[in-house]
Amino acid sequence: MTRVLVINSGSSSLKLQILDTAVDGELAWALVERIGEPVGTLTVRRSDLAGAGAEERTADAEFPDHTAALGHVLELAKELHVHPTDLGVEAIGHRVVHGGPAFHEPVEVTPEVEADIEKLEVLAPLHNPANLRGIRVARDLLPGLPHVAVFDTGFFHTLPAAAHTYAIDRETAREWDLRRYGFHGTSHEFVSRRTADVLGRPYGELNQIVLHLGNGASASAIEGGRAMDTSMGLTPLEGLVMGTRPGDLDPGLIIHLIRDRGMSPEDVSTLLNRRSGLEGLSGARDFRELLTRVDDGDDDATLAYDVVIHRLRRYIGGYWAVLGDVDAITFTAGVGENVARLRADALSTMRGWGVEIDAEANENGTGERVISTPGSRVTVLVVPTDEELAIARACDEVLGLGG
Repeated sequence: MTRVLVINSGSSSLKLQILDTAVDGELAWALVERIGEPVGTLTVRRSDLAGAGAEERTADAEFPDHTAALGHVLELAKELHVHPTDLGVEAIGHRVVHGGPAFHEPVEVTPEVEADIEKLEVLAPLHNPANLRGIRVARDLLPGLPHVAVFDTGFFHTLPAAAHTYAIDRETAREWDLRRYGFHGTSHEFVSRRTADVLGRPYGELNQIVLHLGNGASASAIEGGRAMDTSMGLTPLEGLVMGTRPGDLDPGLIIHLIRDRGMSPEDVSTLLNRRSGLEGLSGARDFRELLTRVDDGDDDATLAYDVVIHRLRRYIGGYWAVLGDVDAITFTAGVGENVARLRADALSTMRGWGVEIDAEANENGTGERVISTPGSRVTVLVVPTDEELAIARACDEVLGLGG
């Protein structure tokens, strides 16, 4: 058996999962929220696979930093007999959002790799510092185990030059590595491979559109297992409408706000990262709350929903043109997996292209499933993503674990 601890370190949160890749099963799970605030919350869960029965414990405490947070997790994990040493963990995998031009594949973490990840903070100032903090804390508190960094941008390294190139001065772009990198790549690769498995077809023969729709949202066009286009760009701001991010907008808007309206670059960064998207349009970043407001006749919520659907249709249609033909359209992540209305509305204008949704299959069911009719020219699916499992498998491959 190969057992891997997967860590996803955010700016104020720490999510951990111990997985057994021999059975693709979860042994233990932990989440720390509100790190750096006066009171945070810690939850540690032991699954049946770990032995001694399932159990979950929650505690409120102050977690001044990620070191304190991980220390508390390990203490509570030891009480539940799911400390990494108790479960025979062989490696630790870390999600890193931006790999820049240097990192195309998962890599074992060394001091040199840490230094290179730190240099990339300028490309992902909201994500990479937190990811690197998690790596350093884990290497300090869990010495002796190999650590592997898995990059969100890695899957999109195959984008053709026409797809990843910005039409700006080429020397400026080369000097500062300015190009479209794409994000959520671990999810897009995992889901596209699972789609091929569900359909019982070779991965290398499918043309797919994958829609990763959650608080962060992205789309991809995948031809025979190779990413041909994706909606996010240099940063995760580009593309679809998200919980607090706007997706596509005119760059001139940013220049106007700074030059003509007196906003500072930091003000604009806060606007685009924290006060845009669903939050900015309606005041509701949670999709369930948004739909409740839509049903209650809230005009702002209705407009926000319409903008989301319009942008989705535009990307699906555009990626169809990029691919030339489409075999499968797959929805994943929290919103994509759970909001049937969004799936139906996003594809409702594509009946003329042969897309037919089975209303009952779309409204009901859980897990991996086909939601299109047998006669649909394109198969439409829901496939839950599992980025943690993908990261654990990457550790296996990089380190040669699991036989």
